[in-house]
Amino acid sequence: MSENPPEAAPAAATAAAPDAARGPRGDGRGRPGPGGQRRGPRPPRRDDRPASPYNEKVVHINRCSKATKGGRRFNFAALVVAGDGKGRVGVGYGKAKEVPDAIRKGTDRAHRALKPVNTRGNTIPHEVIGRCDGGVVLLRPAAPGTGLIAGGGVRAVLEVVGLRDVLSKSLGSQNPAAVVKATLDGLAKLRTLENIRAIRAAQ
Repeated sequence: MSENPPEAAPAAATAAAPDAARGPRGDGRGRPGPGGQRRGPRPPRRDDRPASPYNEKVVHINRCSKATKGGRRFNFAALVVAGDGKGRVGVGYGKAKEVPDAIRKGTDRAHRALKPVNTRGNTIPHEVIGRCDGGVVLLRPAAPGTGLIAGGGVRAVLEVVGLRDVLSKSLGSQNPAAVVKATLDGLAKLRTLENIRAIRAAQ
């Protein structure tokens, strides 16, 4: 007579164990899975904050460090441009110990510094050169469908203003703050035909 191996009996007993020992979504050791009973899907989060009427773009974030006895302390500075997409633009510079706070400060200051810009449809009335510190930016009107031929801070400024067809070239310093301020200087020099006629009539 052949006898069953000694390990066969425990295996059979385990297989015959009722499944009731397992909890809902259990792990096989009598413990329920994470969350216990099955729950429905979570409702989507609601953002009660009102949508901002302005377009904001972070151009550059600078990190500064200061050596102290306890180690290095870091501060952040954010350069932000904001506009309403309808011909107004402003720039703000915010500093804080955290990046979100620096961006918030820069955005608030950009909103308070909004200034109108003379445009002609989706482009600018004429060619202009803006200068500020070491930054020199050339702006030229373009035909419809050309798009924004610009990059870096120049593109960010033109987008928040609401322009769509402009040719540009940075001819001076590549410092983000200098480029942005030079672009704003060039936009401030723009004059439409109606503006020129009003100036001549006043003279």
